[in-house]
Amino acid sequence: MMLLNNFIDLFLSAAPWLFLGFVIAASLKLGLPSRWLAKHLGNNKASTTVKAALIGAPLPLCSCGVIPAAMGLRRAGASKSATTSFLIATPETGVDSVAVSYALLGPIMAVVRPVAAVASAIVAGLLVGKDESDAAQPAAAKTCCSKSACGSEAKPQTKHCSIASKAKQWSNSFVELVADSYLWLLLGLVFAALIQTYLPESFMTRWGQGWITMVVMVLVGIPMYICATASTPIAAGLIIAGISPGAALVFMLAGPATNIATLMLVRQEMGMRALVAYLVGVIASAMAFGWGLDWAISQWQWQVNPVEWQEHHLVNSWWVVSSSVVIAALMLLAGVKDARQRWFSTAA
Repeated sequence: MMLLNNFIDLFLSAAPWLFLGFVIAASLKLGLPSRWLAKHLGNNKASTTVKAALIGAPLPLCSCGVIPAAMGLRRAGASKSATTSFLIATPETGVDSVAVSYALLGPIMAVVRPVAAVASAIVAGLLVGKDESDAAQPAAAKTCCSKSACGSEAKPQTKHCSIASKAKQWSNSFVELVADSYLWLLLGLVFAALIQTYLPESFMTRWGQGWITMVVMVLVGIPMYICATASTPIAAGLIIAGISPGAALVFMLAGPATNIATLMLVRQEMGMRALVAYLVGVIASAMAFGWGLDWAISQWQWQVNPVEWQEHHLVNSWWVVSSSVVIAALMLLAGVKDARQRWFSTAA
């Protein structure tokens, strides 16, 4: 029962951000002009990777919500390097997580965290870009009014049809993105619930400081679904229990960016080499910044003073409930559709 309760709690926490992420993804897929994407995010220049990181860093999307947004960005024509940079910078930090970091961990961590997140996103994006043999091809521009929908000619007077067609395309994109990602999202939530239920707290705090601690933080963070904001109180508790601030920073960077759902979708959308470059960029950057933070604290006596904080989930909020119902229903429909297709193909 505890495992089930933890899974439900994680799903309720993720559903609003998932819904927002799918909304952004469908809007990106439908609304962003291919020419604009080809110009700004469709090449492997270093400036493009930096731009994608700076665009993603302030967005308040969690590690779950950024997945559909990044998928929409990629399918709309963004390059692998830009997609990777956006996919890492967005969940690792955000305006909300910076505010919570300042409140719980002090100004040092509130500054170091977003800087480290943007830097790790740029490093990973550049690594992925170097592995890419050709640039991403922008999605073909779609005309909203087809002959079947608007008659033999698409004329200006068919404005009503144009709006209806756009709405239909947007809803189809929304449903398609849910269907493409639901399996890995659910697997990621199950892994997170398993860790939350069965991993003892002593495992997180027994290692103290140093490289071993940071490696443990990476190994724990990789399968875990956790948002940047939600990881902050956990990091505060770890520091209070004896973990170094640098190791806590590694957890806050690696956890949101390297959950199972994200890694599987990176492999699906961009390939195995991109996945390896993604992991190398995130882990190496996180550990480098973690070591640097611990060194700076010892050298200059910086103060990182975590305070106890208990996260309050608005489970009864209409936004959480309604978004959870919508996402759960679409995931169920996608699962039933996949099961039917597999059953009929097996039967045939």
